[in-house]
Amino acid sequence: MEAYSVQTAGDAGGGSGIGRAGSGRSGSTVVRGVLTMTGSGVSNQVGAGIGAHAFPMIGPAGVVAVRQLVAAAVLLPVARPPFHRFTWRQWWPVLLLGAATAVMNICLYVAIERIGLGLAVTLEFLGPLAVALLGSRARRDVLCGLAAGLGVFILVMPGPTSDFVGIAIGMAGAAGWAAYILLNRVAGQRLPGLQAPAAATLVSLVFYLPVAAYLASKGAFAGPALLYSVIAGVLCSVIPYAADFIALRHLPAGFFSVFMSINPILAALSGTVVLGQILVLHEWLGMALIVVTNAVAIWLAGRVAVLNVGRGPGLDVE
Repeated sequence: MEAYSVQTAGDAGGGSGIGRAGSGRSGSTVVRGVLTMTGSGVSNQVGAGIGAHAFPMIGPAGVVAVRQLVAAAVLLPVARPPFHRFTWRQWWPVLLLGAATAVMNICLYVAIERIGLGLAVTLEFLGPLAVALLGSRARRDVLCGLAAGLGVFILVMPGPTSDFVGIAIGMAGAAGWAAYILLNRVAGQRLPGLQAPAAATLVSLVFYLPVAAYLASKGAFAGPALLYSVIAGVLCSVIPYAADFIALRHLPAGFFSVFMSINPILAALSGTVVLGQILVLHEWLGMALIVVTNAVAIWLAGRVAVLNVGRGPGLDVE
C-alpha cells in the first residue's frame, strides 16, 4: 500500500499529539482534513476490493504490476527525479524502498486472496505498530505490544481450518510496511519533494515487469482484468497520494498517523460490500483491539517525539 506512509516518533516536529490537532487551526480546516483522510481511506480499500475481482484472471501479481505501472505513470512526471544525479547515499535507500514496496504490495494482495480484505489489512497494520514500538523500553509500549498480540489471536482464532499460510503472508506484508516506513523516512531526508517515492515506485515496477510481460504475451491484460486493475491503481495510488498530501497540509502528522487506523475498519466494510466477505464477531473484536492499540501506540510515540525535540539531532543511517 504505497499510497501513504506513517510519520514515526523519530520525525522531529512531526509527532504532535492527537490532542493538538486543532491547535492554531479553524474547526472547518480540521474537518476538511479529516474528510480528505476518510476519502483517501475509502478510495484505498474500495480499490483493493475492486482489484481483487481480477485475481481469477491475472492473479495478485498481475494486479500489483498494473497498480505499480499506474503509480509510476502519475508520480514520475510530477516528481521528475534526476536519476543521473543520484549519489549512492541517495540510491541505496531508494532501491531498498522499492524492494520493500514490491514485497508489501504482493503480500497484501496474496493475503487478500487467501484470508480476505479485512483480515489482511488489519494484519498489515502491525507494521506501523512495530515501528511505533521499535526500540522502546517503556512499560506502556510493552503493554501495547501484548494487546496487539492478543488482538491478533482473537482475530485469527487459530484452529484446524485456519489458513496459516495466508496469515503468515499477511504478517510478511506487515514487515514490508515497517521497512517501507523506515526507508521512506531515510530516503525522504535525502531527496526533495516526491522524488524518493517516485524513484522507489519505478524500482518496484521493475520487479513486476517480467510478470506483466508474461501476462501480456498470454493476452491476459484484456477486458475486465485490465479494467479492474487500472481502477485499483487509480483508487489505491493516485487518489490517496493526492488526498494524503492535501490532508497533511491541514493536520499534524501525529494526528494523521493515528487516524490512519480506521483503514482496517474501512477494509472490512469494503470486503463486505465489494467482495461479500462477512466478518464474524471474534474478527471484529480482534480488529478493534488492534486498531485501538495502533492508535494508542502511535499517539504515545508522537508525544515522546514532542518531548525529545530540541535535545539534539537524531542518528542518520548511512
